[in-house]
Amino acid sequence: MPKLARTIRFDESDQNVFSRPADPGEWAIPGGFEFSNWSEADLTGKARQAFANGWLGLTGFGRSTFVAVAQVEPDELEALATTLAQHFVTLYGAPSVEAALDTAKEQIADMVELCEDHAPNTLLTVLRELTEAGVREQFRAIQPADAEIDIVAVHGSVD
Repeated sequence: MPKLARTIRFDESDQNVFSRPADPGEWAIPGGFEFSNWSEADLTGKARQAFANGWLGLTGFGRSTFVAVAQVEPDELEALATTLAQHFVTLYGAPSVEAALDTAKEQIADMVELCEDHAPNTLLTVLRELTEAGVREQFRAIQPADAEIDIVAVHGSVD
């Protein structure tokens, strides 16, 4: 079964540092495409924080500092791709959902690939910097055994 990552919130800091915080439990991708034409002048305040280390939630399109790897149903991936393609139409002016769907699927496939070698509940962080060549992203994994037990995400039913 494929894996993706869900936003996770340990405290209220995301609500203070992002202009639009993601809700806990949203499926997420890095979402670095949002910053593809940014310059240093754009990197101020809450926008700087979103750029520096925010994951993009795929429900409300807000940002989260942490995500946790979880299994995802293949049919959910299709629905997420359609939602992301609609976001490309609404926010970025893509001509249609159909025209944006391949790009949306590629973004989600990249995240599935990023998650595939990590156990469920592995925490992921992203660090971005602006370079001469564009946006550079680095990812860090924090294994569940390395995290304190009270901060490990639980996905699904405990029954």
